[in-house]
Amino acid sequence: MFEKMQAKGWRNGVYLTTAMNSLEADILESKLRGEGIPVIKRYKGAGNAMEIIMGSSYSYPIELYVPEETLEDARNIIVAIPLLSEDPDEDDPQ
Repeated sequence: MFEKMQAKGWRNGVYLTTAMNSLEADILESKLRGEGIPVIKRYKGAGNAMEIIMGSSYSYPIELYVPEETLEDARNIIVAIPLLSEDPDEDDPQ
C-alpha cells in the first residue's frame, strides 16, 4: 500500500509515504490531521489537474509530507494493523 522512500524534503516537510489515489491520500491526511499532524499533498504528473477537473485522481500517485519533527509519530499512526480473522484458531500462534 505504501511506497517506502528516503526522507526527502518538500515545502518545509519531509516525505512520509505515497498514496496510490486521492481516496487513500484523503484518509491518511484526515487521520494525521486528527492527531494534530499537518500534512502537505504533492501530486505527481497531472494528478492535481485531474482531481480539479474530474473530482478525483485515480491514475496518479500522491506523495504525503509532514514536518520533520512529527515524522516518527506520523509513521506510527499510519502503520497498517492486521485484522483478526473470523476463525479464532488462525489467530492463536501456538
